[in-house]
Amino acid sequence: MDNVQANLSQSPLDITASSEPGASDFIPDFLARLQSENEKTQLQLLQDIAAQGDSGLTVLMRVLQDRQGSKPGPLEGKAVQILAAAESPKAQEFLQTQFPQGLVPGRSQRGIDYSPLQTLLVQQDFQAADRLTLEKLCELAGPAAVQRRWIYFTEVDDFPIEDLQTINTLWLVYSEGKFGFSVQRDLWLSVGKNWDRLWPLIGWKSGNNWTRYPGGFTWSLTAPRGHLPLSNQLRGVRTMASLMAHPAWTAQEK
Repeated sequence: MDNVQANLSQSPLDITASSEPGASDFIPDFLARLQSENEKTQLQLLQDIAAQGDSGLTVLMRVLQDRQGSKPGPLEGKAVQILAAAESPKAQEFLQTQFPQGLVPGRSQRGIDYSPLQTLLVQQDFQAADRLTLEKLCELAGPAAVQRRWIYFTEVDDFPIEDLQTINTLWLVYSEGKFGFSVQRDLWLSVGKNWDRLWPLIGWKSGNNWTRYPGGFTWSLTAPRGHLPLSNQLRGVRTMASLMAHPAWTAQEK
């Protein structure tokens, strides 16, 4: 972290000198550097740039402009989160103009509106986003599931690929790549599809004790990878198994 901050202060990468001759070189140099770093360093660079005030926010806007048209990932998600949280009319106007429907396209084969979920995830309100995710899954399953407020494992097979991928992408993009069904699936595969090994890995069980809802869960990015979104494993593993086996993830890999 100290190295990152030191590098940011080196000329011509000091945006506090944006009014000086040659400072216009900063943005392209920063973008080139951003491209060359790994994801963890990229995310830290965004935080460090944002700490430099309005000039830093301008750089984040440029980062998003330069990446428009490409598939959004955690880098773009973090930039949007920083801009959305900033008390800057310019940043708010930029987001409303450039991303009126949100960074992540809310594609749905069933006409479901995922914009409220995107809003909660941008705000990093992960607990509310988790509850809303279940509501959206119930909407996908149909009126009976909406009324009972949970889903049968048999209903998961009929979920459209497009909708599950939208929900998953929203979680991935706004969690620095830590949360989402695909992350849970990768971890599940990494332990040989062994549920007893998966639960403690994602923080859903400790020893013989299931994590208690809601206070026992971690509703922030300090949570283990794959911690969210939740699935009611107390009803058994079938719903989770159906989600992990859904063709949405193999279609994504092709």
